[in-house]
Parts: sequence; structure tokens; C-alpha cells
Amino acid sequence: MLLAVSVTVYLVIVIVFLLFQSVSQKYKERSHLPPGPRPLPFIGNLHQLNTSGIVASLKAFSEKYGPVYTVHLGLRQVVILCGYDAVKEALVDQAEQFSGRGPTPTLGMVLKDHGIILSNGSRWKELRQFTFLTFRNLGLGNKGIEGRIQEEAFYLIEELRHIKGLTFNPTIHISSAVSNVICSVIFGNRFDYQDEEFVELLRLLNEAIVISSSFWGQLYNMYSDIMDYLPGPHQRIYSCFTHLERFVERRVKINQESLNRSAPRDFIDSFLIKMEMEKQNPSTEYFMKNLVITVLDLFIAGTETVSTTIRFGLLLLLKYPDIQEKVQEEIDRVIGRNSIVSFEDRIKMPFTDAVINEIQRYCNLAPLGLPHMVVQDTKFREFLLPKGTEVWAVLASVLHDPSHFTDPENFNPMHFFDETGKIKKNDAFIPFSAGIYYPNKISQIPQDMLWFKGTDV
Repeated sequence: MLLAVSVTVYLVIVIVFLLFQSVSQKYKERSHLPPGPRPLPFIGNLHQLNTSGIVASLKAFSEKYGPVYTVHLGLRQVVILCGYDAVKEALVDQAEQFSGRGPTPTLGMVLKDHGIILSNGSRWKELRQFTFLTFRNLGLGNKGIEGRIQEEAFYLIEELRHIKGLTFNPTIHISSAVSNVICSVIFGNRFDYQDEEFVELLRLLNEAIVISSSFWGQLYNMYSDIMDYLPGPHQRIYSCFTHLERFVERRVKINQESLNRSAPRDFIDSFLIKMEMEKQNPSTEYFMKNLVITVLDLFIAGTETVSTTIRFGLLLLLKYPDIQEKVQEEIDRVIGRNSIVSFEDRIKMPFTDAVINEIQRYCNLAPLGLPHMVVQDTKFREFLLPKGTEVWAVLASVLHDPSHFTDPENFNPMHFFDETGKIKKNDAFIPFSAGIYYPNKISQIPQDMLWFKGTDV
């Protein structure tokens, strides 16, 4: 009994000592970083955050500490950037220094540092460049993607006709249509909306995203080393993503068995051919794990973001019937009821174009983007950010920056018109972040691939 008490006391002393040492180290590191709210041991500034509205809390901190400050999210020490000027200075003007990827444990459960989304350095550059080139070679740079979208729109319309005007939840229909476009590129075919495996994949993806965005997901991102050993809904994230990974592995095996090296059918074929070409290179990034995770990255990024934006847009048009009426009038006048929309129609439909932009701005789909990290000791404004410092760009503060949007808290398509009534470009319109692009091998980005330039992927 005495021995047990002694061991317990000893463990408590060791834990307290380690905790004190950790906090002391954090304070030492803080001396170089921007000022911010004073953290408590272990919980950091969590007691000062509204966990159901963390973005609003971060924006509120910026009003007191300025557009660049430091906050502690549990055990994570993060430099926060708010407002267009601060975010542009970091992600555009000093893009190379801020090009590292910070940790996202909910995604990292399966993705680790493979693929594009969570990789860093030469791996990220190589795989991102390869993905862009492959997409272009598969037709995404010469209106090939437009044909795929038009084809899928036809299937979606046919599916909706079966509903015969009854009320329904469009979530699965929209997710299926959007996902099929990226599936046709990476897997070489689309899926029937009733395909049981396809429906299950979309359900698993949605479940993983919902849990990752919940309180449990936030808690896991802050205390992953501890939460790994605790039960809770966060454990389902790993299961969901693992099922998705197994599906991709099966698709890769199918492609391997029927691969024609002289005629790649899809992204998987192109990667397999590159693997064969690089098999003698000991430092190659073209190996099976990177293939599987890159495909999974593209499936996730090409499904959830667009489908959620469309659903949000439908809700906004229901809320603002006068705007919906103007959009419908422009569609009828320019395209008609029996024609297929094309990319060229966009320039003739400024109001619809502005509404789509405003939907993306207002719905604020990725309010924090993905975490960044400085890849070297970096002088930023009057501060020195040591190599490895985690940085969060609060995109919500950019999309709602009053210096760039006159009425940021309200849905207003006029944000994208100038004084003469013409559609205008707004530099603060970065719904999926701003980032670096490597033009050394590709001189021009085709219009239908502009999404690739500014994304965090």
C-alpha cells in the first residue's frame, strides 16, 4: 500500500515538473512571437474561446491584440492572421516562407504526410506539379472539364425528374453529381446515383467531415496525443477515412490489372506509369502510398467543398427570392430553358456570376483554411517567427473585411460590381485561401483550372 502511494506521488511530481517545464518553454518561445492573450497551463486560451464559434472568438481577439497575434489552443501555439493585409503579406508576399503545412490531426489519422493536403517541402511541390500537369493532359485545360460537368448535369436533371415535384433533401443528389466529376478524372468513370458502394463512400466522407468540425474534432486537433487513447466520436473519423482509403486501393488494383502504358485513362493510370518510370530512383515520390493518399485527397477536396457550397447557395436563394428571380431571368435570357450552359456564357451573365461569388464569400466554407507553418526563421512585420511556427490565416476575416466589402455581414451580390454596374475583381475574394503557384514549368493557367491556383491543396 505504501509502495503504491509512493509511486503515485512520484508520478504526480514528475507530471507537474514536465508540465511546468513545457509551460516555461512555451513562454520562452513566446518572447519572439506576436503578443496575445495570456494562456493557462495545458488549456492555453480555451477558457476564453467560444468552442461553438471559434472564428468569432479569434476575430474578437484581433480587435484587442491587432491583426497578428499569438494564441494557445490547448497545447498548440499558433500565430493568427486576421484581415486582408496580414493574410496577403504572409501567404502571397512571403509565400515561400509560409508554405509549410501545419498539423491537422483529424485528417492526419490516415493521410499522415503523404499525398498533397498534409505534405510539406519537395513532396508537396512535386505531387502538386504532377497533379496539375496530369489534369491538364487529361483535358482539364482545354475545356475537357466543361464536357464532364455538362454530362453530369444531364444525369442530375434526369434524377431530379424522377422526384416529380415532390419535396426532397437534395444533399445526396448534389454530392453525387459533384463527386462524379472528380471521379471521372481520377477513376476514369462516373457512378450511378444508386450505386450502393458510391452512396456509402459519400456517407462516410460526410460523417468524417461532420465529426471533424464538431467539438470532439476540435478537441482531438488540440490534444491528439491524449485523445488517441480516449473513447469518443472522434474515433469514428479514423474508421471513415480508412474505409475510403481501402476503396481507393481497390480501384488502384483494378487499374494495375488493365494498365496500358501508352494510353492512360485517368489520374491513377498516369501515376502508375510515373511510378514505373521512377522505380530506379531511391528518393522518388512516386510510390503506392503517395498514389493512394493523393487520390483520396482529390476525392475529398473535389466532393465536399463544392457540394456544400451549392447546398448553401440554394438556401440563400430561397431566403432571397428577389435575387433568385433576377438570376432566373438572366439564365432564361442568355441561355434559355432548353440549352446547355457553357463557360463562354459566364461573361454574358454578370449578375449570376456575382451571385455565385457572393455565395462563396458569404457561406465562408473554409473560415480558417488549412494550417500553415513557416519553413525557416521568418521576419514578419516587427516579429520573428522561428522555423516551425504554426500559422492560421483566418479567411473569414478576409471575406468579411470591411475595407474590401462595404456590407460584409449581409448577403449582397453588389459586392462584386463597380460604380458603373460592371462586374469587378476583388483581391479579398479568397474563399479557398491564397497560395503559391510554381509557374516555372507551366506558363499559363487555363481558365477552367483557376481553382487550382488559389487553393490550399
